[in-house]
Amino acid sequence: MRNTGAGVRWWWIGGAVISLTGAVLLARQAIDEQRALFETDARIVHRLLSQQVVQHDAILDTLALLQPGPEAPGATPPEQRLPALYPHILSVQRRDRGGDWPDPALAGAETASRQHQRPALATVELGSGRYRLVLAAEPTAYALGIDLRAMVPWAEWPMKPETSPVRVRLDHAGQSFTLQPGDPTALNTGRGWRFEFHKHLAAQSQPFDVVASRQMGWHELPWGRMLAWLAAVALVLTALAQWQGQRAARRRAEELLRLGQVARLNTLGELAAGMAHELNQPLTAVLANTQAAQRLLADEPPELDTARTAMAQATAQARRAADVVGRLRRAVERPDVQGGVLAVDLAEAVRRALYLLEPECQRRSVVPQLQAVDMVTVAADPVALDQIVHNLLMNALQALEGVDVNARRLSLSVSRADGQGELIVTDSGPGLAPEVLPRLFEPFFSTRAGGLGLGLSLCETLASGMGGSLTATNGPQGGAEFRLRLPLKDAE
Repeated sequence: MRNTGAGVRWWWIGGAVISLTGAVLLARQAIDEQRALFETDARIVHRLLSQQVVQHDAILDTLALLQPGPEAPGATPPEQRLPALYPHILSVQRRDRGGDWPDPALAGAETASRQHQRPALATVELGSGRYRLVLAAEPTAYALGIDLRAMVPWAEWPMKPETSPVRVRLDHAGQSFTLQPGDPTALNTGRGWRFEFHKHLAAQSQPFDVVASRQMGWHELPWGRMLAWLAAVALVLTALAQWQGQRAARRRAEELLRLGQVARLNTLGELAAGMAHELNQPLTAVLANTQAAQRLLADEPPELDTARTAMAQATAQARRAADVVGRLRRAVERPDVQGGVLAVDLAEAVRRALYLLEPECQRRSVVPQLQAVDMVTVAADPVALDQIVHNLLMNALQALEGVDVNARRLSLSVSRADGQGELIVTDSGPGLAPEVLPRLFEPFFSTRAGGLGLGLSLCETLASGMGGSLTATNGPQGGAEFRLRLPLKDAE
């Protein structure tokens, strides 16, 4: 039997896997997109800040190349005009030849600058967002005081500092300065997916680390698209399930129609056989009597031409009636089951019948229980076997209609017994009355109103024609028990 219930479950399990896989892929795509956007913005930030610190080196190099000449007393040194040109430069200090720095940190930075032949950091106060940079040169050395926040080119900044969830800061020697706060709530929860970016600025003289971080929360996943995907898969699965159900129902109806046609043909054959048996006896007697009368009439007195003619006509009509009945019997006679005997899996035949009768079982709230050992192959005509099993199951289902729903049981057992394949069909119905059992397989005997009484008779005839048997009794727990036995194919 094709387990349609299990098939439907597998449909929905497969659909759930497809739905979840698609939703995960959509979520992963969104995460990858946010990660790529984050990395792009972080690289732009690194490039912009690197350009700024490289510019500081360039300003100092320019001041070193353009050493000041003699200045008029009281005149403003030209380098003091730099803060007006570069707002992030807070101050410009100089040490002329023979002079001293006002801050020992500047003197130490000049020594380091002379040693490394590049600008050097003097003091770093990232907490207040400031630092000083010194370049050793002759005859004049220079120092720049720089404001970190003011040096950021906000016009070219790739994010909106007020609303962006990305935190950007500069780190150096355990100090940190936040350029963009990001979303501290999301960063502190640790829920979701965390993106990180670390890279040194491009100037060796200002070895700051650019650190960018972002916490992507669950609420940022594309729930709309994910739900739309789930709904689309559910609609497709529903349509496929309906199509599968309609297809199964159509196949079941076609198979039932085929079995019904075979059953009607076999029933008609059984009916014709019974009619022929019943009619042949009186027709034979009529024929014998008319022939005897013809012989008597042929004796003296010989003038009975009219009587002889009438008797001859009666004889002809009787023979004609017998011929008509014979032709009817030959026209509807059952096929010879022995001619179509094949190797048939008995349990599979039962499963086919259960599949065809699944709607009938559901309508009666009956769940058949099938117990089958390893493959039991019998010698049988497949169509005749299907018809027998179908009739036995239908009889059992009809017997269960008068039983309380909770007490309805239908058990089927397939096994080997006494060198034959055996099918036992047991129901929890009212069972068979003692006076019914002896006549159960008689033609035209039925306990149901409107029944022809040919179903079980036909099944018994078909089973006998295949070398088997069909018997009935009451089960030990009540209800009817039908036992079908057929010769094993391998035993032959």
